[in-house]
Formats: sequence, C-alpha cells, structure tokens
Amino acid sequence: MQSNAEATIPVIIAAEIGCRADQVKAAIALVDEGATIPFIARYRKEATDGLDDTQLRKLDERLAYLRDFAKRRESVLKAIADQGKLTPEIADRISKAATKAELDDIHAPFRTKIKTRAQTAIENGLLPLADAILASPKLDPEALADAYIGEKVADRKAALDGARDILSERFASHPDTPAKIRAAVKPTARLKAKVVDGKQAEGEKFADYFDHSEALAKAPGHRVLAMLRGAEAGVLTFDVEIEEGSAVQARSIIATDNGVAGAGAFLTKVVDWSWRVKFANRMISEMTAEARERAEAEAIEVFVKNMKALLLAAPAGMKTTMGLDPGIRTGVKVAVVDATGKLLETDTIYPFAPRNDIRGSIAALSSLVRRHGVELISIGNGTASRETDALVGELLKNLTGNRPVKVVVNEAGASVYSASELAAREFPDLDVSLRGAVSIARRLQDPLAELVKIDPKSIGVGQYQHDVDQTRLAKALAGAVEDAVNAVGVDLNTASPALLSYVAGVGPSLADSIVRYRDANGAFPSRADLAKVPRLGEKAFAQCAGFLRVNGGTEPLDASAVHPEAYDVARRIVKACGRDLRQIMGDEKSLKGVKPEQFISAEFGLPTVCDIIEELKKPGRDPRPGFKTAILKEGVNEIKDLRHGMKLEGTVTNVTAFGAFVDIGVHQDGLVHVSQLSDSFVKDPSEVVSAGKIVKVTVTSVDVNAKRIGLSMKSNPEIGDTRGQRGGVTKDRPPQRQMSAHPQKVGSGNGALAEALARAMRK
Repeated sequence: MQSNAEATIPVIIAAEIGCRADQVKAAIALVDEGATIPFIARYRKEATDGLDDTQLRKLDERLAYLRDFAKRRESVLKAIADQGKLTPEIADRISKAATKAELDDIHAPFRTKIKTRAQTAIENGLLPLADAILASPKLDPEALADAYIGEKVADRKAALDGARDILSERFASHPDTPAKIRAAVKPTARLKAKVVDGKQAEGEKFADYFDHSEALAKAPGHRVLAMLRGAEAGVLTFDVEIEEGSAVQARSIIATDNGVAGAGAFLTKVVDWSWRVKFANRMISEMTAEARERAEAEAIEVFVKNMKALLLAAPAGMKTTMGLDPGIRTGVKVAVVDATGKLLETDTIYPFAPRNDIRGSIAALSSLVRRHGVELISIGNGTASRETDALVGELLKNLTGNRPVKVVVNEAGASVYSASELAAREFPDLDVSLRGAVSIARRLQDPLAELVKIDPKSIGVGQYQHDVDQTRLAKALAGAVEDAVNAVGVDLNTASPALLSYVAGVGPSLADSIVRYRDANGAFPSRADLAKVPRLGEKAFAQCAGFLRVNGGTEPLDASAVHPEAYDVARRIVKACGRDLRQIMGDEKSLKGVKPEQFISAEFGLPTVCDIIEELKKPGRDPRPGFKTAILKEGVNEIKDLRHGMKLEGTVTNVTAFGAFVDIGVHQDGLVHVSQLSDSFVKDPSEVVSAGKIVKVTVTSVDVNAKRIGLSMKSNPEIGDTRGQRGGVTKDRPPQRQMSAHPQKVGSGNGALAEALARAMRK
C-alpha cells in the first residue's frame, strides 16, 4: 500500500506544479538525499530538467503533505483491519481517497465513539424497531413502536425518537453520502457577515461587511480574512450559508443512498434530521476551514512574493554611508558606516521641536560628511522623514566639492533589529536607538545583507500576516529568504553570520563556526579552505560552495557561481579559447564563439555548461537591478498637501491581492487598486508591480481624516473627490490598520515642522 501511495505522489505533484512526473521523481530523490532547494535549482538542472526554485518550493511543501497523508491512509487501513472489518472494497476506497475529508468519510463508521444517542437507543432495545421501520416503510411506525414501550422506553415518542437516532447515525455512516453532499452544497454556498448589534461604532473599520454576502467559491482571500478578523474581534458574525436548493438536493442524496426515497412521513423526518444534525454543521465547518486555509495560502504567497522582491531590491553599493533615523522630540539618530558596513561614528541631532537646533544639526552632519568622506545619506521613511529629508537637502546646498547622494529608504523592521539579540551581540556598547540608524545605513548599501537580520514578519510587506498559520508562514518566508540569498551569492570573507546562515547547507550553527574560524585565521584564501572549518563536512561543502564567493583569492573561479565540482569543465572551456583563466573571466568577446555542445559529458549536461559559460562572461554577476530611487515632489510632505490629479513618483512598499501600496512621501502609503494598475486588465498585481519598484502615479482620491489615499497608474485615470468619505474596510481592501505596509508611518502630527524648517533656513 505504501509503495503504491509513493508511486502516485510524483504524478499528483507534477500536475500541480506544471511539469512531468519524472522531473518530480528526480527532485524528490535529491531532496531525500539531503540536497537543498537552491542547490537543486542551480546545480542539478540536468536531473530535474530545469525545475526552478518556485516549483521546487511547492514540490517540497506538497511532498511533506502527501507523505503525511500516505501515513494517515496506512493508519486508517490498519485501524479497520485490526477490527477485522477490512474488506477488499474498503481497502480499494482507502487507496483511492484523494483528500483527508474523503479518508475521514471512510474511517468514520469504524471509529470508536463516545456513547451516542444511537448507542443508548440500541441498549434500550430499539434496534429491531429501527430495522423494522426501514424494512417496511409503508407500515405505520407508531403501531410498530407500541411493542417496545417498557421499563427503558417510556412511551411511543421515546421509542420513535430512539429509532430515529439509530437510523440517522446509520445514514450518516454511508461511505458515499458525504462526498456527494459536498459536491451538491459547495458550488452555491455563500459567505455571510453581519454586524453584531451595538458594535457599529466599535467596528467602523469593518463597515463594508456589516451586511455582506458573496459566493464562497469566488470570495477573494483578503476579504475572507477581513471578515474572519471582524468575527474574532467580536464585531461581526461570520457564517457559511447553504442555499435551500442545495439543502433539498442533499436530503434527496441521503434518502436515495439509504433506499428511503419516497418513503413515508416518519422516514422523511429522519432524513431531514440526519441532514440538519449529522451533515449541515459538518459541511459548514469544513467549508469555513477550507475558506480560511485557501485565504491563508493566498496571503502567504503574497507575503513571499513581496519578501523576495524586497530582498532582491537594488543595492546602492559599498560606499561610506550615513544613516539617519528620524525623530522629533528624541532627536534624529545618526550613524556613519564605511564601505564594508563597519560602524565609524554615531551622533544625535535635534533640529525639531522642542530644541529646533537646525544650524547645530547641519553643522554636525557637515562635520561627519567631511571627516568620513560620506558618499550616501540614507534617511528612514518613518515619522519626520520628509522634514529630515529637507534638512539634508539644505546640508547638501552648503557643501562644496563632491556631495553625497540622499535617499529615503524603507525603515520597516529597523526598531525590531535594534532590540534584537543579534544587534546586542554586534553592538553591545551602542544605545538601542542608535542601532536603528546603523541598520538604515546598511540597508541602502545592501538591502539583502541587512534585512536577513530581521524576522521577515517584522518587515511589513504582508497581507494579514498575523492572521495566518504562523508555522507555515515562517517556513515559507525562510524559504524565500534562502532563495534570495543564494540567487545573489555571498562574500565568504565579509558576510555576517545572519547572512551566511541562509546559504544552502549552512544554517546558524555552521555560520557561527565559519565566522569564528575567519576571525581566528583571517580571510579565506579559497573555497577549498572551508574544509578546515570545524563540523563543515563534504556534504555541507557540496551544498554551499557554489553560493560562496572568494574575491581576489588563489582560485579565480572562486569569485564566480561555478561550482567547484565543475571547475575542470570551466578550465576546458578556457583552454579551448587559448587564453589564461584570469584574462578570459569577464571577457564576453573571447567567449562569444564557444559552442556549449562540445563540452557536454556524462556528468555535466547542456544546462550546466551554458551556466558556466555565462559565469565566465560575467563572474559573480548580481541578478539584482540597477540602483534607482523615486524622486519625491517638493512641497508634498503630508497627506493634506495632496491634490486630485497630482502626478507623483513613488516606491511600491507592498503588493496584495487587491492592489499595491505606494510610498509617495507623505507618511501614509497610497493604494493603487488592482483595477488602476494598468490600462489593460490585471488579474494578479504581482505581474505588474513588485515591492521596491519605482512607479509614476496619479492621485485620484484623498481622505485626510481616514488617512486614505487613492492612486492610479492608468494613463487617463478618473479623478474623484472623496475627502469626506467614510474610512474603514472596503470589499477590496483590508481594515485600515492593515492599509499601510508600515504601521508606524501614520504622520508626525507636526505639519508645521517642514514650514518652520524652511523659514529657519531662509533666515
């Protein structure tokens, strides 16, 4: 049975991820050998015929589920066999069950139950009455019942109720009925939400669900999660309603399966009782659970896409950078890091109320810029970011010579990093508030290297991330981070333990060992020297080596993504070009005429050879895009500065199933609804935009009170005036507290700051 089940797994997964079963079999074999997803995707293309990391992640997840399901199938088979009730027919049904619900349907009649009403009725001697009524449906049940009245059965009603309980349990145990009823009720079931009486004011943000109904089969995940959140908050009721026509069909199925279709009034009532007591609530529970699971899966997928996009955002480069963590009363925290991210100096300036030390702040920043040769200034996008941006703008006007480039960056998660154990180990003597400025500086230099230090759930690019299965979410996000890190590659001699821990085959423990060895012995001269790291064996080396870079080492190929196992192939290619390895690496012209087919062997096929040639052309190439920043409009600092029809540039901060949120520099992200993303129809927003993308938008609506901004990316959007509209939830957006990708960006409440700063500078 187990082998048959295992044999079907590749077929099932292949259909789900869009490939052939033999590709899945090859990938499963590699996974079972301990190969990581990044390693399989990059270095075992011949084996899987090119399955990418997205397909492999889905494969890995489904493999775990299906193997667990196979174990459950075996458990059910054994449980029934142990009772001596396993027949060839039941065994065949178990082998064909495709879902846990189907398996439960088969197992249900054989489960050891707590004492039921039917069992009590049987103990009271009413089983013969139930059998008699079923055998002779045209006879009067009341007349049959009189013979069973006695010490344990008080009257005719008690006898008939007992017979009903026995028959309804029997009807509910029919192995075919639940599946048929599911097929009948699911297509027309509806989700319904209503406001709880007296909760209208408290639940204002869920206002669009106060009296809401929609087809369950078509309900988008974000709306399901919004309704569920409202129900969990106690302001909404949430129900799955079965249409009456489907309920009639379900009762007909029960009657037909049990041979009582067209029977008398008593058996018709038994069928109705069976539907209401045994099936209806069960179906509602199942459909509610499925709706939640589907919605959670959608939310997790959205989070993973956003996380990958953010991690793979363009790095500004390894340049001396000043990080500014804006603040008002507590001051603006300043940190300067060198080109490698090493902290050089920190400070705190107080340009805003109550001190308003603008001149002193500019003088302090100017001194830091000159002293350390600052090339980039990274400004966190939280409270007072635009005011701080204006301050830096004035600073740059006063500087002579080469001026640093200022950039406003996404600061989400910086405060979480500041208070983390990792930050405490990295900067034990640095104030927590200043650690955030360091993180802001580094994330401009290299977003990937810095963001891996933060719990992905704290970065704020999800959709209802707190409402989904946290274990499943954490696993999916860890996979996204791992794929991003390995797609870019890691410098073995500069990477932090946090970054190294995501390299295929490494993990936190080996990452710490690598850094300790590096600290004790100096930089690694080659990848081969990884073998000297304690507890890093051949298996781990094989998994991680290709993703680790050694620049300027003894082996030129160590600076590329060519795996050490394929160095001989690379050297054969170089030899065929008649050039030295160091000369040819990076020289695309010399490699232009190379024919990959000439270097195929039993071990390395065409995909690997082509990858090697591409790596020789551009060693250690970075898949991330070139660095670019949004140009924020001068004078637009707060939501009240926005005007309908205003054309702006902004940065996508979050992509959801219903649209994209864009930071346009007013402390509150605006929403580009999915219907406004393009002149043409868009089904999936992630096909058009991604987190970190620079976009041009038009302001279509502004609600100052609700802090809601409507944007459009259409060429000719319709401009509305909704400044007085009600805040809260719409059917295509979540509650207001989920509107922004970054909850901290709710405006400084100090609208006069920018004006005061400008006036002070003019003086």
